[in-house]
Amino acid sequence: MKENKDVTILAIESSCDETAAAVVRNGREVLSNVISSQIDLHKLYGGVVPEIASRKHIEKINQVIEETLKEAGKTLDDIDAIGVTYGPGLVGALLVGVAAAKAVAWARKIPLVGVHHIEGHISANYIEHPDLEPPFLCLVASGGHTHLVKVEDYGKYEILGRTRDDAAGDKVARAIGLGYPGGPKIDRIAKEGNPDAVKFPKAKVDGAEYDFSFSGLKSAVLNYINGCKMKGESFDPADLAASFQKAVVEVLVGNSMKAAEELGISKFAIAGGVASNSALRAAMIEACEKRKMKFYRPSPILCTDNAAMIGAAAYYEYISGARAGLDLNAVPNLKLGER
Repeated sequence: MKENKDVTILAIESSCDETAAAVVRNGREVLSNVISSQIDLHKLYGGVVPEIASRKHIEKINQVIEETLKEAGKTLDDIDAIGVTYGPGLVGALLVGVAAAKAVAWARKIPLVGVHHIEGHISANYIEHPDLEPPFLCLVASGGHTHLVKVEDYGKYEILGRTRDDAAGDKVARAIGLGYPGGPKIDRIAKEGNPDAVKFPKAKVDGAEYDFSFSGLKSAVLNYINGCKMKGESFDPADLAASFQKAVVEVLVGNSMKAAEELGISKFAIAGGVASNSALRAAMIEACEKRKMKFYRPSPILCTDNAAMIGAAAYYEYISGARAGLDLNAVPNLKLGER
């Protein structure tokens, strides 16, 4: 793909509980990346409250845009296009970012590019790995989304596997008594536990060898905790977290490596919030080294929701000629590859 030189994109991300804006040049050079997190606000409720998230985005969006432009040393006159997440995510939260992006695009008469949130996560790898180009395989594990994706080209994806049910992490963390956000807390406490203390099931999905299912694992953890309580026995939260984490990691790595071997792919990447998990990163490094595969992963700050990754994805959409109209709307259940 022929690349235009010096395309500067202002990117906006507001799909969940982070209000974020970034300025990205040529899809890979981050000039600024500002994130206003709402974690402390939602901790009070044990999870993200959509209405509260939307109101906070409204409060923060202009401030975050101004801050990222200042940090980049740019004004809106220097911006070639606006990239914005329009799905999937919480509809109210998405609408705040989409409305802000449309307002700037209309006022400054510059192109608007709609970005799929999962494509953004995949594109985070381009920022830190200038040598990475499609085709490659990518495991995207983020909140309620787990996708095993073959990245055939920029903006062209084949979904090989996906999660069939819910994300187990936050629910298990709550049951153990760790609170919100569950993923980072499980990762932290699991380092002190024995991953072989409890044997948990690793689900396979009949007829879909690359798909993931975590509902059975979540139920097994809850049943174990309830069983201990009924018998008047105690359990070690660190052992439970480590055992649960091991079961999840083994499935993620197992399905990923199976797909890579069967498709003969030599480049493998991970992305999404769960990709910052230390046990998953270590297991993936070991699995890829064993198979002589090149392994790519973003820094933890680029794994969680941010606007730099949206700017990276928006660049490749922009140079391919993709443009959104001012009728762009939030699509909370947008599927990967849909336009």
